[in-house]
Amino acid sequence: MTSIIDDLTSIVSGAFEECGYDRDLGAVSVSDRLDLCQFQCNGAFAGAKQYKKAPFMIADEVVQKISKNEIFKFVEMVKPGFINITLKDEVLLKKAKEIAIDVNLGIPQAEKSETIVLDYGGPNVAKPLHIGHLRSAIIGESLKRIARAMGNKVISDVHLGDWGLQIGLVIAELSERNPDWVCFSPDFDPVKDKVNPIDVDELNEIYPFASQKSKSNEAFKEKARTVTAKLQSGHKGYIAVWKEIMRVSVKDLKENYKRLYVDFDLWYGESDANEYVDELIEILNKKGLMYESEGAMVVDVEEETDKAPVPPVIVKKSDNSNIYATTDLATIIQRERDFSPDRIWYVVDKRQGLHLTQVFRCARKAGIVPESTELAHLAIGTMNGKDGKPYKTRDGGVMRLSDLINTVVEAAYEKMSDENFYTKEEKREAAQKVAVAAVKFGDLSNHIQKDYIFDIDKFLSFEGKTGTYLIYTVTRINSILRNLGVNNDEPAIFNGVYSDIERELLLNIILSGEAFKHALSERAPSVICDNAYRLASLFSTFYHDNHIMGETDKNKQSNWLSLCILVRKLLIKHLDVLGIKAVERM
Repeated sequence: MTSIIDDLTSIVSGAFEECGYDRDLGAVSVSDRLDLCQFQCNGAFAGAKQYKKAPFMIADEVVQKISKNEIFKFVEMVKPGFINITLKDEVLLKKAKEIAIDVNLGIPQAEKSETIVLDYGGPNVAKPLHIGHLRSAIIGESLKRIARAMGNKVISDVHLGDWGLQIGLVIAELSERNPDWVCFSPDFDPVKDKVNPIDVDELNEIYPFASQKSKSNEAFKEKARTVTAKLQSGHKGYIAVWKEIMRVSVKDLKENYKRLYVDFDLWYGESDANEYVDELIEILNKKGLMYESEGAMVVDVEEETDKAPVPPVIVKKSDNSNIYATTDLATIIQRERDFSPDRIWYVVDKRQGLHLTQVFRCARKAGIVPESTELAHLAIGTMNGKDGKPYKTRDGGVMRLSDLINTVVEAAYEKMSDENFYTKEEKREAAQKVAVAAVKFGDLSNHIQKDYIFDIDKFLSFEGKTGTYLIYTVTRINSILRNLGVNNDEPAIFNGVYSDIERELLLNIILSGEAFKHALSERAPSVICDNAYRLASLFSTFYHDNHIMGETDKNKQSNWLSLCILVRKLLIKHLDVLGIKAVERM
């Protein structure tokens, strides 16, 4: 179905054309002053420069052409040249009915579906997720869902850090603690020999220990580097223990992401790009882009327009080992081979900006992706504590993500009334959903590049712009429908508009599709948050102004219940693309 903005733009553009003007001047937008009109067109101002004519004269001509259209309650020219438009109530009702039966709930679908590879998450294996992984995970998940909701094909990739020095440190420490393990024996046979099982808690303790050890023990640091190089060269014993590390670590990562309702299509890592490294080197050499600098192999990526230095990208270190840039470039080759994407988006900390600039420029110079393929760094800010600094534990350490989730779940559980639930298990399940809603909405309601303050009390509030408030609004609607014995899927029967707040609510309903369009074009889940909150707030006013359950006029009550059902569907859809699950009661 077409959006109301597209419908109006088509009408007004046609009028501009009939009057002898460029039809592109007829773009219609939502009014900046809803107290004056619902929509506006400001094309006459641009037309005035183009046709050397006063804007009010152009606008008046257009208004004369469209004023008799039956969909308009009124359309007028307002000096110095605005075209103000308000629709008849029956037009709003008709559009609301269309949205109610539309499988996409009025969300515009892409004319040409694009293939988007979305790289987010980025955890290192052999390490637990910490709160620094939160933003990338939930922002990437939301962008994936928004793009899919609009008809695009999205492939999400967690892109694990599983092939660098951090793995070498872990394997080196394991070898020192367990020198008798068969995988560390020179005659290890991967066919007949089994690797000793590794406990995830032990694994999570080993990396920070080994990392700290390497800072004071040069011999151990060198051993870890050697292990890393041998692993990347296919050392059978190290490959075997690496596979066990991957098995244990990925299982743990999946369980933690699942608690946040985050999932990935691909669990690829740097190691999966290893087979493309030789091809990358061959391409760079053939194009004459790579040269030696201080023992390393590098590619120049600086451009004349750069206002700050952009160093060459290092493709091979002096010891011939690969680094992040190597595997990132090889991964782009892999993604081009596997998916031929229209866009590759990286949801990564803004502090990685220089690194990704180097990688993208090298990829362009090497021609490993077509010029038409978008390579974009969707830079994200940090989550800070109330002191404005990166969020820490009470003792100043980096908090595990699982601990953060547990803390918010417990806080949500304490806020919820026992009388709304039949069992403690029900309450516990609802508390998990409310906690995730609080955390995600508290994050996503900010622009992705903006740092924000993590405030549990604020995020769990039943009032204000919070995920908790949105979920509570859905449960309020559930209660109305449940008490009146109305099914959530009953067909919409709109028979009139009985108040200004209903009119405003209907307008917001039919404009929700525009919010999705804007959110995708700007890569901004915050737009969905804003629209969801506006929808919930309008419904709350509507609910307080009208006694839905006690209304004796059946036409009114039927109309209001249809509004309840449609608002509920739309709110749940908004929540879903934010990666939030609604609850039945709370």
